[in-house]
Amino acid sequence: MSDYMFMLESHLSSDQSRVVTEFQTAAAQANTNIFLTGGAMRDMLGGFPILEIDFTVEGNAIKLAQAVTKKAGGKILGIDENRKLVQMLFPGGVRATIGMARQEKYPKPGEKPIVKPATLHEDLRGRDFTINSIALSLNPASRGLLLDPNNGVGDLERKELRAVSNYTLYDDPARLLRVLRFKVRLGFTIDERTKMQYDNAREAQLETRIPQPALLDELRHTANEPNCADIVRLLEEEKLLHLYSKALEGGKINMAGLQKLQKAKQMVPFGVDLHLENVGLFLYFLAEKLSAKERSEFTKGIGLSKREVEQWQKLEANSKKLEKDLKSAKLQKPSHVYLLLSKAPGDQILFLLAHSAERIVHDRIRNYLQKYLPSAQEVTERDVLATGAKPGTPKFQKAKEELILTKLDARPKKIPPPEVPPGGPHAGPHGAPGAAQPVLARK
Repeated sequence: MSDYMFMLESHLSSDQSRVVTEFQTAAAQANTNIFLTGGAMRDMLGGFPILEIDFTVEGNAIKLAQAVTKKAGGKILGIDENRKLVQMLFPGGVRATIGMARQEKYPKPGEKPIVKPATLHEDLRGRDFTINSIALSLNPASRGLLLDPNNGVGDLERKELRAVSNYTLYDDPARLLRVLRFKVRLGFTIDERTKMQYDNAREAQLETRIPQPALLDELRHTANEPNCADIVRLLEEEKLLHLYSKALEGGKINMAGLQKLQKAKQMVPFGVDLHLENVGLFLYFLAEKLSAKERSEFTKGIGLSKREVEQWQKLEANSKKLEKDLKSAKLQKPSHVYLLLSKAPGDQILFLLAHSAERIVHDRIRNYLQKYLPSAQEVTERDVLATGAKPGTPKFQKAKEELILTKLDARPKKIPPPEVPPGGPHAGPHGAPGAAQPVLARK
């Protein structure tokens, strides 16, 4: 096993590992070359949690995505027919993207690119930033081989954001928003030439050419970020929030609420699927201070789906019952709180943590996120197999839940205090006071 494959396995959750294995197997059966690319490689090599798995194939990405989602119980969230790019969601909350290795040419800034199939090396040389243009082969003959034609690994080590070409931000102005998001999330600086390109693009007002679907896509990415409040603050400083709504400026931005949301999101243990709908949750706090008319204009202008609008507008009302249940005196044991919250929508849990005025609600949610969930993760598949239950069956899930509940309610073993002999801690072997130790003079 190469060092990079070992590094990958140590960064992936068990659910993510299963998705990677499924795609490797499917690509081998289809005789298609597949690579781990983009954000997954950036996060792995940079030491960050892998939030989404990105694959690139030298072949039919859509067909491969359809085959794997059907077999692995996933679902397709969206397909970009032009780029042959598919976004997917798998059990355990695993997000993945697979795309065809391609070259893109932009007739004009912000226009739909002309796309044609390409080799992986050509694909990497045409990406946005060097840290996103690294690949790891998952193919049997070259498994674990690192491909880095733009020295993205070096920029990761320098903690620097560098555009792949002199036209990166001009070709696709949505990258103006993306570079700021990466700057906040990774804590990197923008290199001098890329900053100059950014300033020139802003002077030419290329941000006004960002198409609406790309704006919405960036908004969804920001909603998924753990430090969403810091990103919104930077967008405000750069005078870019007006792209979403002219009303989003100054006191109309609920920065205090967004900070509370950010703090709540950062309490979620890595690798835990909270069944979280981030967009509606994020929009609630972002637009909380807007008037009804301003919210309506914002909704229509950005092109939100009906589902996203309902998640946003019904979030507070839908969270009322959960808040009432969390205040109940019947929740006397950790297992009671765990059972309630493990079945609750994650967006409602984080909404109440950031918005509820009830102290007991805050305390119980914090205990769930910081104590009970980490404890539950300690129950392994091997522990469940020891009960005789078979993986993938309802009995297996029930056995696992029972082990978790027992573990949560078990009282910690008391460690007896050390025995002290009669006469005190300095007593001799028969209880008599020990001889005084000589005091050494300080030299």
